[in-house]
This record gives sequence, C-alpha cells and structure tokens, in this order.
Amino acid sequence: MNSGMMQNFLKGKTILVTGTTGFLAKVFVEKILRIQPEIQKLYLLVRSSNTDLASNRLQNEVFRTDLFRLLREKLGGDFNSFISKKVVAVAGDVAIENLGIKDEKLKNVMFEEIDIIVNSAATTNFDERFDTSMGVNTMGALHVLNFAKKCHKIKLLVHISTAYVCGEAKEGESIFEEKAFKMGQSLKGTSKLDINTEVDLLEKKLDDFRAMNVDENTIKYALKDYGIERANLHGWPNTYVFTKAMGEMLLVHHKDNVSLIIIRPTMVTSTIKDPFPGWIEGLRTVDSMICAFGKGKLPCFLGHPKTVLDIMPVDLVINCVIATIVINSNQAPKSFIYNVSSSLRNPLKISDVHNISHQYFMKTPCINKNGKLILVSKGIALKSLAAFNIYTEIKYVLPLKVLHLVNKMVCHSYQDVYDDNFKKIRMVKRLAKLYKPYVFFKAVFDDTNTENLRRETKVYNMKDENLEFDPSSINWKDYMMNTHIPGLVKYAMK
Repeated sequence: MNSGMMQNFLKGKTILVTGTTGFLAKVFVEKILRIQPEIQKLYLLVRSSNTDLASNRLQNEVFRTDLFRLLREKLGGDFNSFISKKVVAVAGDVAIENLGIKDEKLKNVMFEEIDIIVNSAATTNFDERFDTSMGVNTMGALHVLNFAKKCHKIKLLVHISTAYVCGEAKEGESIFEEKAFKMGQSLKGTSKLDINTEVDLLEKKLDDFRAMNVDENTIKYALKDYGIERANLHGWPNTYVFTKAMGEMLLVHHKDNVSLIIIRPTMVTSTIKDPFPGWIEGLRTVDSMICAFGKGKLPCFLGHPKTVLDIMPVDLVINCVIATIVINSNQAPKSFIYNVSSSLRNPLKISDVHNISHQYFMKTPCINKNGKLILVSKGIALKSLAAFNIYTEIKYVLPLKVLHLVNKMVCHSYQDVYDDNFKKIRMVKRLAKLYKPYVFFKAVFDDTNTENLRRETKVYNMKDENLEFDPSSINWKDYMMNTHIPGLVKYAMK
C-alpha cells in the first residue's frame, strides 16, 4: 500500500463529518477533497435548523475561506459544481439524539451509505456553560456513537478529543500514556464520578433557575462557574477537558462492535505546509499570548520558562487522522488511542516562544489604529500564578484604587472608566487562572501508538510528504518566525 494506494483507499468511500465549521474539520474536508476527488460523498453535519441554512453556513464559513484557495485555483470554474456533487449539507446538532436530523429520508439514506464517521464536533471554551459543554462534548459523543451503530456499512468511528483530558500532572508524574478512561474514573480519589448524576444535577440546577425566573445572562455565568466547580471536584482543571473526558468514557464503555479510534491532539496551531503554510482560524491557547504581546498589551509572559508547550500544526494532526482511517478500517484496531503531540520527540519551551515572539515583533512590528508602529519590549516572564497576581496588583490594581480614591474626593467623572478597567482586570485574572494548567504543565505526552502508526505507514511505503505527521521534523524557530506568527498576523489579528 503506497501513498497512491492510500489515497485510492478513500476512493468511493462515504464519510460523515461532524463539527464541520470548526478548525480541524475544515482542514480534514479540504484535504480529502483535494487528494481524493473520487471520494463518493461527504455528509457534513452543520448545526442549523434547516438544509438551506446549513448550506449557507458551509459556503460562508467553510468553502469561501482562504483554506480552499488551492482547490479553487485547481478547479477554476468547476469548483462549485464539484463541491455540490461531492458534498451534502446536513442540518442537525450532535447534542440531540440521531444528531438532530429531522429529514427521515435523508437519515435512512445516510444509514445505508456511510462507511466512516469523523466526529470533530466540540465546544472548546475552557469555561463554557456546563449545559452546552455537556450537550456537545459528552452526550454528543454518545449520540454520534449511537448513530454509527445504525450505519449498515460502518467501518470506523474516529473521535477527535484532546490530549489534555489527562488533567494536571501530579507529583512524580512526568508522562501521560495513551490509555483509555474507565467509566466513572475520577482524577481525584476523594470523589466518585457518575455521568448520569452529573446530568441529573445539571437538570435540577436549570429547573431551579427557571423556577426563580433568573435572567439568561445570570444563568450563563452561573453555569460557567458551575462547570468549573464540577470539573475541579473530580480533578480536571476546566469544563472543556472534563466534558471531553466523560465523552471518551461513554464511547469506550458503549462502543460494542463499532471500531473506534480516539485522536488526542495537543495544542493545535497553523498549517506548516498543507495546503499552504500559515493558515489558521481563531486563537489557540498560546496564540492569545503571542497576539497580545505583538499588540503591546502584554508586558509579561505567564508561564515557567522551562515549561514545554506541546503544539502540533493542524495539517500534521489531520494527516494522522487520515492514516488511522486507512490503516484501521479493514482490521480491528490493536491500539485505538493516539496522542498527536510533540513534547516527547521535539520539545518547545515557553522561553523559546517568548524569545521568538520578541524577535518577530521587533523585526516586523504591528501597526496600531492610528497607523503607528507598536514597539514591544521583551517584558518579564512570571514563573507562577502568584507572581502574576502580585505583578497585576502593583502595576494595575493599586493605580486604579488611587484613581478611585481621588475620584471620590474630587468628582465622579471617572467612575465609568474605573469600573470598566476593573472588569478588564478581573477578566484577565480569570483567563490567567484558566490557562495556568497549560503554561505550567509539568509532563509530556507518550505517543507510542502514534509512533507505531508512523512506522506502519513506512511499512506500507506511504512516504508521500503530503501524509507526514512526524513532529521531530519541525524546526520550531523557522516555523514560528516564518509560518505561524505571520499566519496569526494575517488571519487572527487582522
């Protein structure tokens, strides 16, 4: 099976992709359509109330993005007809049983035709409201599995998770293995995790809010706090990784005869090569710091300089997804969890990111709204959250308190400014607390299964660079300076 045969494997296959308007799924869809135009069909699930709205979302949020530039140039005037021939927009919602698909005729056709399902649907906000995160990340995974069980030809269900379902490293823990969770497993020995209990408690909380006629905005923030509270109780640092971990538990426990693959990428960044270098959408974890630094709004870098930031370019993650599909579709997977990570084989430290960011923005400064260059200073690295809080207190909070005191003594014209700035400081402190587990991460990720997959691709002579997913080949300085940060400036900072 050479690389050509690998692509030929996808010929005539029908794939359902969920979370299609998300970052990872877009890169997957573009890659499949480009390397295997003879794919039979791509069913693309879009959260929408009807097919027309789903089609519009696909056009505006997926196919018109710069990501599809290469494919548009290659096909020219035939691009739209090719897409309409290969792609079916499916209106639905993974948070609902049967993926919320109302069209019974379409649903039955899908049950007959689908060979492979790639579940990329997720809400990735660390402090998403608990009901939303449970609906998509936890129950959504189960709904996708139940849908897969009704597909007559299903060969494989690929579920995109995150490596950070592991939680935070405990004392003496230095490496996280590619191991499945047991149902009800808690990261804290002092608590017992029962997913049904979590669902019941959440429903009761919602019922209580409704009974008290609480306004929607208050409910939103209360459920954000409640998600963090439940996550922390069971040993996870935030709602996102907690609900993703529970989703994995449900999949593994209920998979029965469905061949299941769980892909756990670390922090996913811009394309390193394919379809072209530097494409990204939105800000990933470390990118928020890089962008704020470039805009001159971050005089400090939070994180221990020696902390390893585990990042992986998105095209390498997707290449790994495609390799798992090809190699595991005709056999029961020996290993079904894959950490797609770089920390073990090619570590990148926070100090490296800090230094590279400074070099880049000194060489290519951003421009402010007045058209002037933003000059950045190296700033300082704050090695703990306590140091960050002290720094914030001295630099921002105390001057504001002095302003507030003067304002009370003299006039009240600055009260709005004071309140606004204090809200911003509270928000920054909340974000720092949410990011703390990742900028002070004390372990690396084992990727034995992924390395074995790489070896298998070599056995099958799949040496085409278009299917590369080896992190040891990355030159981090070159990638960050010449690809990733320029991509952030172009697509994310705007």
